[in-house]
Amino acid sequence: MSKSEPLEIESSDDEDLKLALAMSLAHGESPIHRPTDTSIVLTSTNEPGKASTPEVKDGSDIKVGGLAGLDRKAMEAERLARKRKRDGKSISPPARKRVESMPVSRPCTYGVSKFDKDRLSGKIMVQRPISGGEAPSVFLSNDLSTPRWANRKGETLSPTTSLQYPRGVVKKTWALGYARDGLDIKIEEVFQRKSLKLAVLSSFQWDIEWLFSKVDIPRTKLILVMQAEDEATKQQYRSETSSMANLRLCFPSMEGQVHCMHSKLMLLAHGTHLRVVVPTANLVAYDWGENGVMENSVFMIDLPRLEGQTKAELDQMTFFAKELMYFCKRKGLPETVIESLTCFDWQETKNYAFIHTIGGAHMGADEPWRRTGYCGLGNAVTQLGLATEQRLHLDFVTSSLGSISRSFLSALYLAAQGKDGTQELDWRVEASARSRGKKTQAPLNKTASQLLESVDERISVFFPSQDTVARSKGGPQCAGPICFSSKWWNAPTFPRKILRDCISIRRGLLMHNKILSVHTEPVQDDSRSQNRVLRWTYVGSANCSESAWGKLVYDAKTKKPKLNCRNWECGVLIPNGSLQLNTISTNGGYPPTNDAISDSGRRIRIDEDERRVPVPMEYPGIEMSDSIKPWFFAEGS
Repeated sequence: MSKSEPLEIESSDDEDLKLALAMSLAHGESPIHRPTDTSIVLTSTNEPGKASTPEVKDGSDIKVGGLAGLDRKAMEAERLARKRKRDGKSISPPARKRVESMPVSRPCTYGVSKFDKDRLSGKIMVQRPISGGEAPSVFLSNDLSTPRWANRKGETLSPTTSLQYPRGVVKKTWALGYARDGLDIKIEEVFQRKSLKLAVLSSFQWDIEWLFSKVDIPRTKLILVMQAEDEATKQQYRSETSSMANLRLCFPSMEGQVHCMHSKLMLLAHGTHLRVVVPTANLVAYDWGENGVMENSVFMIDLPRLEGQTKAELDQMTFFAKELMYFCKRKGLPETVIESLTCFDWQETKNYAFIHTIGGAHMGADEPWRRTGYCGLGNAVTQLGLATEQRLHLDFVTSSLGSISRSFLSALYLAAQGKDGTQELDWRVEASARSRGKKTQAPLNKTASQLLESVDERISVFFPSQDTVARSKGGPQCAGPICFSSKWWNAPTFPRKILRDCISIRRGLLMHNKILSVHTEPVQDDSRSQNRVLRWTYVGSANCSESAWGKLVYDAKTKKPKLNCRNWECGVLIPNGSLQLNTISTNGGYPPTNDAISDSGRRIRIDEDERRVPVPMEYPGIEMSDSIKPWFFAEGS
């Protein structure tokens, strides 16, 4: 690629998105079962849930219909039968003799009606309410705001009695067939089923039958935040779930340029606390390790309920809390749910930042573009005191890649330094203006050229090679969520040198992680006071793509900055010293020493940082080349 590549971002997002979704359909990513808007009250016990783990079903066993396609009574009978059969046994199912592929009869139909409306129709299932009046008859507006301080024995609990992760934690998802090591977690342990009152769940893909087996449907109210591209689809889903008094749906705006509601967020309300969960996983069984072929990451923090009827003033809340509430409001969650979030103590989130991408165009007098997408990332870095002019290195673990360019990577790099996006935008506009009427691209200014030329050295993107996918436990048939195309790899503007083979430390697993790890590079002169060691991590739903992070432009009419975002995304920015330490088990996973050796013989050091943010892959990774090519989904190789 020419060193004078323009800073104009020109990724073909529409085409990229269509191909990625089409590929998902072709390889049967899990179904999306969509109910209606409701609030969720979650209760918590600190004990792993005892919910049964559904079997991996063959496609012929799966019923399909509309949203009301699930036989709730039959499902309950099956669940009780499995429970009786499993009495006295661990909630972890035994390892299977062979790895089953992801259920091909459960295609990913979420958000693809523009590309495959025929397949979308009738593919989403949802449970019917239990007969006999077991389901709650109404949704209470105070489900989140009313304290519940007594346990089943009538004993009074203090606000912090049941807080498992009061300072926040990042864990890897559990995987069937792998020893537990203290760094992993199951979906049952996330939900804390016994005490879960209200759950607000957001996902890109859904397996409703599986999800409902993990929560106590008669006692837990649910609000499912999902994608519906037109009013007719919304009305269909609402109609098909109207008889479910404890279930409601929320549909974020999909107007204009928005193509994908990709964010993953859980607000789990218990009597004593609110658990905020930001996973990289969708609400499907294989993303949570139940097939033993895929792994993800999860950020969680438990926030105590304020005593009495106390509510926090919005201007007194943390940056994290304000941005999360802003995001929830823009997604269309009920105002009562958003208001009830002020009933919890958010002070322990002061060291974190909630990062989001809100679908649509952002512009105006209040400059909303500054708080979302990669502009919002830059703002969050500054808010947490992490802004720097020092040279950084970015490691990005991604499960999907599009036609990324050096200009997009430069914008992401500057955001990691704490920039608001306008510097890269001005470089791009300046180069475009100088090129007007010329056959060749005008050179960039010196600073822009230096960054563009060194981006290969400053950023590494981890994505699996063809060999890694072929050798994985599930093989290519289980690589459905991992998307890339040879046409992008072969494009002259694609920065090949940044790609590293993404090999899991848990040998044989593929990754659906989205993790951006940023640290300052060491300098020779350590005596300069302005040089400091910075290290932070983003964990969330955003892949390494312009669709996920947005593109800043100048509006043609107002000449003011405007951020265009095609996706809904969310994540958490974590200064690595802020999290509480994971306890590493001495009898599984890692040895008790600080040094671990992966199955391939590469040494991975488990230091204090990794006990806070587990590193899922071998590092620094093998560079991609013509002989070590990335996995190309479209070609099936």
